[in-house]
Amino acid sequence: MKKSALMSVEEALECLLQLAEREPIGEFERVALDDADGRVLAESLISPLDLPPWPNSAMDGYALRLADWTGGPLTVSQTIFAGQAPEPLQSGTCARIFTGAPVPEGADCVELQENTELLEDGRVRFAQALRPRQHIREQGQETRRGDAVLAAGSRLGPAQLGLAASLGATELTVRRRPRVALLSTGDELVEPGRPLGPGQIYNSNRTLLHSWLKRLGCNVLDAGILPDDPQLTRARLGELGGADLILSTGGVSVGEADCLGQILREEGELALWKLAIKPGKPLTVGRYRGIPVVGLPGNPASSLVTFALLARPYLLRRLGVQAVMPLTFPVPAGFVWSKPGKRREYLRARLGEGRAVLYPNQSPGVLLSAAWADGLVEIPENTTLAEGDLVCFIPLSEVLG
Repeated sequence: MKKSALMSVEEALECLLQLAEREPIGEFERVALDDADGRVLAESLISPLDLPPWPNSAMDGYALRLADWTGGPLTVSQTIFAGQAPEPLQSGTCARIFTGAPVPEGADCVELQENTELLEDGRVRFAQALRPRQHIREQGQETRRGDAVLAAGSRLGPAQLGLAASLGATELTVRRRPRVALLSTGDELVEPGRPLGPGQIYNSNRTLLHSWLKRLGCNVLDAGILPDDPQLTRARLGELGGADLILSTGGVSVGEADCLGQILREEGELALWKLAIKPGKPLTVGRYRGIPVVGLPGNPASSLVTFALLARPYLLRRLGVQAVMPLTFPVPAGFVWSKPGKRREYLRARLGEGRAVLYPNQSPGVLLSAAWADGLVEIPENTTLAEGDLVCFIPLSEVLG
């Protein structure tokens, strides 16, 4: 690939995912269920039991054997609450039963209490026709013993952890947390809390990415701010030998002060550089002394877009996650796009009255655009849009965790 060539977003993503699969986070650990939120399952969860373990009532009502019902009222022979073990159903009777309670042996139907009449003598009249197995949750209807209910590579959230708890699990085997060394580059950067000097700005990328990486289950090593000095940059990179990934912001273009990109090109390995994407063109991926390096652009909105669309899928694939791409959906454009671009554009947008509305300032240095937005609008290369044309919308909720 010529240095002047721009790699497409699809090619870059495929390259990153291939790199991730060659170097997975292979170590596993057992963690308590309460500590597994956000982790990635390393071994499939196999059900040790049928769920439900026995037929149970889906409703409050009465359990009966259809063969015993000829249209007349039935005597109530027992009352069954959830958590109780019922007696076998006496012939010619019905049982008062509550939601979740085991259906007694011999019963093959449950009728809602709303469709019955309790007579003065305590018998129950059924007001309408009954069907076999109605309102009964069958044994094993959710899962059977031996079923793989959660596949390895599943990201664990409240629903998955609740399912594991329903099977009696107290611990799960997960991939260990990736160790990510996070650094920023640039003499102009100052951490919040310190006074700004001439020409300096506060470092927003560190906080943005640190919180994002923690949401992804990473252990973050804060490598601080690198000055625009090649020797100091080499020394700092050499201190990060225990990391699974070096994630940087800034310093990856071709300017005289862009030390990180220069060092990777001269002393490391460069897998990709310069994408046909806006914002985020100078994204760089390579290795330094055997450690993978992802260099994001320094502009905050560029960092956000490229991490969301490229670095995040890469990290998840290294953890064994297969479904790494966000869910998207088409929405009508609430704007006109009259100037086609040569690069794929990702615009910060918000949904309003069913349409995607753009933040007025799409500069890559304006992080307020992302804080205001609830998604990204994708504009393909060489494309113009009229208001109402469909565009691809990527919710930020799909990529921020």
